[in-house]
Amino acid sequence: MENYNGNEQVQVKEERKKGKSLWMTSLVSGTVASVVTSSVFIFGGDFIDQEKNSVADSAQTASVTQTEKDGGATPQKLSASTDSKDRANMVESASKSIVGVVNLQETQNQNPFQQQSTESEKVETGTGSGVIYKKDNGKAYIITNNHVIEGAKEVEISLYDGQKATAAVVGADALTDLAVLTIDASKAPDGIKFGNSDSMRPGEEVLAIGNPLGLDFSRSVTQGIVSATGRSISVDTSDGAWTLDVIQTDAAINPGNSGGALINTAGEVIGINSLKISESGVEGLGFAIPSNDVIPIVTELIEKGKITRPYLGVSLASIEELPQYYLQDVPEAAKTGVMITSIEAGSAADKGGLKQQDIIMELDGTKISTAAELRKYLYTDKKIGDKVKVKVYRGKAEKTVTITLQKS
Repeated sequence: MENYNGNEQVQVKEERKKGKSLWMTSLVSGTVASVVTSSVFIFGGDFIDQEKNSVADSAQTASVTQTEKDGGATPQKLSASTDSKDRANMVESASKSIVGVVNLQETQNQNPFQQQSTESEKVETGTGSGVIYKKDNGKAYIITNNHVIEGAKEVEISLYDGQKATAAVVGADALTDLAVLTIDASKAPDGIKFGNSDSMRPGEEVLAIGNPLGLDFSRSVTQGIVSATGRSISVDTSDGAWTLDVIQTDAAINPGNSGGALINTAGEVIGINSLKISESGVEGLGFAIPSNDVIPIVTELIEKGKITRPYLGVSLASIEELPQYYLQDVPEAAKTGVMITSIEAGSAADKGGLKQQDIIMELDGTKISTAAELRKYLYTDKKIGDKVKVKVYRGKAEKTVTITLQKS
């Protein structure tokens, strides 16, 4: 969350598909524009908090299709007339590549017999789902949601045959809510094939596979359709506000499904289940990160361990978040922008001439009214080394400065 204390650092870019916007204003509760009011929106709302037994508050150029040599299966495509036996065979094959992901965190327990010492132990704090992506060089790569493994001291994988394995975290990205894990390939089945999410249309049948309500219901399958494509949802993450592009589906997505697969009738993954709206009277509003967005992020996480993005080096606050005394000399025209509350020394913003309390109005002519919009523009349309023209109000004067974006 942006605030005027300066603890929000704006960084970068990733190529992402643009779509129609459906704004959801709060992580847990708020208003869903054009859909419902006072709704409870769960980001990665499918991650079971075991301690509370409730939903936890946290959901290019690379090829999307995973080839057989990378461990991807190639199930037979189903037609509308395919009988239930063929569908069951497809689901049985796909389900083997869906795993349980257990988040283990460390707790400190005071030893009653030793006043100065404590004992630590790993406890299960949450469970989610994951998808075996491929096997390579003795490792099986698993895709899940970042919020499923965030804060974990250790991550345990539960496989379809009952085996358990300790996973290593290859990389994670809070903004896109994706993470990559590895386990010993000898313990894992082959990866599942990823399909082309851009080819999906509203009305097409999909199935969600995951572990709703924990591992007792592992690899549960629910059926539905693609309700909409190209949705953009405003979410809060541990790295700040972001606009996530998603596929909307009415297939049931419940706590524990986070990180699981949304598959088409060919048994191909076309999305990673991540989000839902949770409110009494609201049903069938689940969301998955499209496979065409997943693969480039996963590829970079595997190669680099993190997502590198352009770095501006400022802390921001929306105008409505600021104390009134900050706004005494702000022109009315500037009250739709975002204020710079602090600037990192030596950063791109510092070198480019931006100042604390500048109000950013536009980037390259694109209007900016929130930190999320600023971040989305930089991450989508810019890369490290690019120049960006920043229109600001400094006091009552309008100025434009040119910034050369740096690496985070």
